[in-house]
Amino acid sequence: MNTIIYLIRHADTINELGLRNTKETSQIINEKEILSIKGEEDSKKLSENEELQTIDTIWCSSYVRAKQTAKYIANKNNLQINIDERLNERKLGNLKEIAIFMKDKKTKDPSQEQLLYPKFKTSNGESAEDTNKRMTEFLSECLKKYKEKRIAIISHGGTIKFLLLNWCNVNNNLKLEYKDRELNITSPSLLKLTFKDNELINLEQIS
Repeated sequence: MNTIIYLIRHADTINELGLRNTKETSQIINEKEILSIKGEEDSKKLSENEELQTIDTIWCSSYVRAKQTAKYIANKNNLQINIDERLNERKLGNLKEIAIFMKDKKTKDPSQEQLLYPKFKTSNGESAEDTNKRMTEFLSECLKKYKEKRIAIISHGGTIKFLLLNWCNVNNNLKLEYKDRELNITSPSLLKLTFKDNELINLEQIS
């Protein structure tokens, strides 16, 4: 039997206008971001996907939006949610430095651009390589601990993209491709990774 990893990006988050709490850093604000009403509805719908009905264990980022997405899958499978900070989104660090990095870039998404610049990071931030290292470490532990099980992992767009660099190419549109199939890491998204021992033998996007 194979080990199945369901790699899930959290659902849509709410748009907020007005003043932020000036005592909070951009990192804390990012960690506390919540799902929108659409995000809650999409999370519930996602939990009803046939693939997610017989999960053995659930692991999740410590960020609020990831836990809000995971709770529906946990409820469907009568499981508790396990938290590991290695699944957290990459640390953005200095936002002004990100703005400079993004000047004249092809997309408006820093995580997309970092696929081409895996060593780039801001002050107090993380690079794609940094993020990949901790995610790969976590995944290796999962494959050893939960051999031949079905594991749901709820994480973030940048974090997931940087992990997938282990097996995917980056095309001219700055999208990840696995065996010439383009992946679309939206909010939410569901990827099914099939492993034989520690070797990935298939990766597919589940609609």
